[in-house]
Amino acid sequence: MQLSELRENMQKTIEATQRSFNTLRTGRASASLLDRITVEYYGAETPLKSLASISTPDSSTIMIQPFDRGSLSDVERAISMSDLGLTPNNDGTNIRLNIPPLTKERRQELVKTAGKLAEEGKVALRNIRRDAIDDVRKQEKNSDISEDESRSLQDDIQKVTDEFTTKIDDLLKIKEKDIMTV
Repeated sequence: MQLSELRENMQKTIEATQRSFNTLRTGRASASLLDRITVEYYGAETPLKSLASISTPDSSTIMIQPFDRGSLSDVERAISMSDLGLTPNNDGTNIRLNIPPLTKERRQELVKTAGKLAEEGKVALRNIRRDAIDDVRKQEKNSDISEDESRSLQDDIQKVTDEFTTKIDDLLKIKEKDIMTV
């Protein structure tokens, strides 16, 4: 595994962690809150964003306008059953989600959840590092590279891993600050 390939894989992990953070609710309305919601539509689980346009008319409201009015009740049911803790308001053509301000306890729970998501990202980085180091050791064992080259590559791999771990920590700090801001 080349260092460029290693960086690319680790960057994908960072992006996945960022997407996970985006699904966490902060005090503001965001269409990305609904990214994980799937709706049972004609017997198939379909992502909500494929069934409706989602907008945020103001900082505390998300408006969902299904392309097919017949799916309104399905969309409403999916949101109600989700882990968002939001109650959909159906006005016949649109569904409105009012985002209430978060309580201190809920903010602390979200910070813990963000920490877990960050840890999952770090575990993924460590797995990528392990695979890269295993590749280097195999090359050394097969006499493709010298012991010194192997040690140097392993050090480089560790440096890249540390760099990306720091990026996840930085993302976590930003998200925690975002969550705790009232």
